[in-house]
Amino acid sequence: MDLKVVFLVVSLMTLAIISTDAYIPTCCIKTRDIPLRKLMMAERFQFQNSAAGICDIDAILVYIKAQRKPWCAHPRYKKRLEKLMKWKKGTSTSL
Repeated sequence: MDLKVVFLVVSLMTLAIISTDAYIPTCCIKTRDIPLRKLMMAERFQFQNSAAGICDIDAILVYIKAQRKPWCAHPRYKKRLEKLMKWKKGTSTSL
């Protein structure tokens, strides 16, 4: 095969892997307590479930404003984060 064709195929495959969820997921290894100040700066969060077999522990990935990596919180923070996000959404629409 021509070298240009091989390069094109490899480039397209790499782009397809990066742009989909086919890459290696980010998994929390351990959880930690999150200070209230950090919780107030949370922009979004997502759940990590160990039942799927991809990650070892249940956790909540909390994405904090101006931080590159998410914080790994214990699942007990779920209700607090849901209330906080609901409160933030309500205050931002009233402005």
